[in-house]
Amino acid sequence: MSRVKKGLVAGLAATVVVFVLEGINQFAGPWFTPSFPAIVASMIGMDGNVAVGWIAHFLMGTVVLGPLFGILCPRLPTDTQATKGIAFSVGAFVIMMTGVFLFGGPSTFAGDAGFGVVAWLLITNVVFGIVLGLVYGELVTREKKAAKLMSAGGIPAH
Repeated sequence: MSRVKKGLVAGLAATVVVFVLEGINQFAGPWFTPSFPAIVASMIGMDGNVAVGWIAHFLMGTVVLGPLFGILCPRLPTDTQATKGIAFSVGAFVIMMTGVFLFGGPSTFAGDAGFGVVAWLLITNVVFGIVLGLVYGELVTREKKAAKLMSAGGIPAH
């Protein structure tokens, strides 16, 4: 499996975990408003259309960030997969927040939004990065083990 495909799988897993966190925030709380899908919808000119925000959020995490992590992972400056994921996701957070503040719609941070929302977005990005790195690392490890078994001539007896 290529690094891009591993990144796609890891991005999907990480996005699902963040979806659960955002879902809990949005439907059990909401404690932090606006939600990230609402911010994304506002950024792409669909203010108030949270469904579009959820779809864009899913595509960004799975199809863009996951494969990009797969490409960049060997070049990231840390030693463990989880910290590589955190470094990557914090970088993505900085880029995202720059976009939010430059291109966010008029209601992106209206009302009670403030530091709590920014902190929540950072926390969910770090969780995304941890899951992304761990899943990607597990896929790499499994592939190395499979290659080792294949080169050894088969499955060892237990």
